[in-house]
Amino acid sequence: MKTIVTVYSRTGCHLCENAISLLNGLREELSFEIEVKLIDGNPDLEQLYGEQIPVIQIDGEHHDFWRVDVDRFRTSLEKHRQRQ
Repeated sequence: MKTIVTVYSRTGCHLCENAISLLNGLREELSFEIEVKLIDGNPDLEQLYGEQIPVIQIDGEHHDFWRVDVDRFRTSLEKHRQRQ
């Protein structure tokens, strides 16, 4: 079962674009899928995440927001998989 990394994003968000690009670079090496969800026009998601985007989740569990720290992401992904 592949791990799903979800990125909550907004249209035109440069931090989101950077995070998605960085994660795409790690995707094959670390064996996960990326799902991008735009919060634009979704009042519930806009209220929930507001200006914290991008918000990164690993299989639905909150990981981080604003930027992706590669070392921290690797560690979180490994810990998540150990709990599976």
